[in-house]
Amino acid sequence: MTKTDYFIYGIGLLAQLLFSARLLLQWIQSEKAGKVLSPASFWTTSIIASILLMIYGALREDVVVIGGQVISYFIYLRNLKLKNLWSEVPFVIRWLAILFPFFTFAWLFLYDNYTWNHLLEHNKISGALIAWGGLGQVVFTLRFVYQWYFSERLQQSVIPNGFWLISLVGSLMIMSYAVIRLDPVLFIGQIFGVVVYIRNFIIGTREKSSSKVIQQQKSEAEPTASARKAIP
Repeated sequence: MTKTDYFIYGIGLLAQLLFSARLLLQWIQSEKAGKVLSPASFWTTSIIASILLMIYGALREDVVVIGGQVISYFIYLRNLKLKNLWSEVPFVIRWLAILFPFFTFAWLFLYDNYTWNHLLEHNKISGALIAWGGLGQVVFTLRFVYQWYFSERLQQSVIPNGFWLISLVGSLMIMSYAVIRLDPVLFIGQIFGVVVYIRNFIIGTREKSSSKVIQQQKSEAEPTASARKAIP
């Protein structure tokens, strides 16, 4: 590999390292609390990692990588707003953050007159592989759409249990794409995630079961308390 290749892979690996770091921090805090948490560090680290991965995708001329980040990226920003942290970011940085994905796409398609056909033919990526990788990114992105839906309903940043199940399915699809594409950055970035997704799903399931038991106990206790009050 050339020095340029090392530089490009370095950016991608740094992005994946940050994605793994956000999961590790979230996992540790959730283990301590005994329930799935949505810490601010999860979203701020996600934004930085997403920016780096979009840069990596542009340098590799991989529209699947960039496209897979766009929707999630804006949901990261929305979660910061739900946590009342977005307004604390300087105005200029906020607008640069909002416009960054559009700059990336513009560079990808305008720099050196790249075309869509060129992107499809780059490194002999087949249309079927692009479709599979794209589907994996769609599934992976849907987890944040799902999370966004729940957060908007509650008007607070939360991570529902279904988020981890969707994450697992999407991650396995992207790993298979990475194997065929011979992309070590995508593959390495997903390995650690699979472990965290499974563990968070277990924590969330346990938390949900505990909540049901507590609710049931409260329901059973209420008639008894009412009956005692009724006794003269």
